[in-house]
Amino acid sequence: MSRLTGRTALVTGGSRGIGKGIALRLAREGALTAVHYGSNEQAAKETVAEIEAAGGAAFAVGAELGVPGDAAALWAAFDAGLAEYSAEYSAERDVEPGLDILVNNAGITAYGQTGEVAEADYDRVFAVNVRAPFFVVQQGLGRLRDGGRIVNISSGVTRIAFPVITAYSMTKGALDAFTLTLAQQLGARGITVNAVAPGLVLTDINPQLADPEERAKAAKLSVFDRVGEPADIADVVAFLASADGRWVTGQVLDATGGSFLGM
Repeated sequence: MSRLTGRTALVTGGSRGIGKGIALRLAREGALTAVHYGSNEQAAKETVAEIEAAGGAAFAVGAELGVPGDAAALWAAFDAGLAEYSAEYSAERDVEPGLDILVNNAGITAYGQTGEVAEADYDRVFAVNVRAPFFVVQQGLGRLRDGGRIVNISSGVTRIAFPVITAYSMTKGALDAFTLTLAQQLGARGITVNAVAPGLVLTDINPQLADPEERAKAAKLSVFDRVGEPADIADVVAFLASADGRWVTGQVLDATGGSFLGM
């Protein structure tokens, strides 16, 4: 039996990049995985198909984040998707309403130093990266079973200064504070809350890494002389989501590949 057999997971932004890597990994561990997408339904369906082809179980959940009513819309879509999946596969899999693992991965970037960021861009990045996960958690607590897991995807930029993405860095700092306080609040229910902080990862949010020269420069930031892959982050999330991570809570796990150590 895999480590997450019998559990249900939701990964926001789970159709591409790091989120897709996490969704694939949790499903491989046995979790029924809800793959959330904001606008790219086709990508979510392809991720679900990839999970199913590997013998896993998944369904897609569509809801735009960063807009009024986003959390309520996401949970309504999740409840409907879970009920539909349960009705279709009840003979093969016992599916209970509710959730065991929530991964707040969905996020956007806002470029510009302090004097360059427009108010609308600032508001948008905070709406998606901070406001959305806050209310997703708030409205999901009644669905999250005791002994569950919350994993927030933070970033190495909370300890490494990158002035060109100041507003984005601030959102991840807020997410780290949320992680700490939420862990204190939910400990009595046996729920762990942690954050994982990636460095540069080879995804479409970092299109510059498609250039071999830029990738080589980025690789030098890590002690391993390479850029990260979604699987590098997904493996850390899988540990926290499993029983192996039961004694870890309120932490931000650095998953930057040792970027900027000693600097």
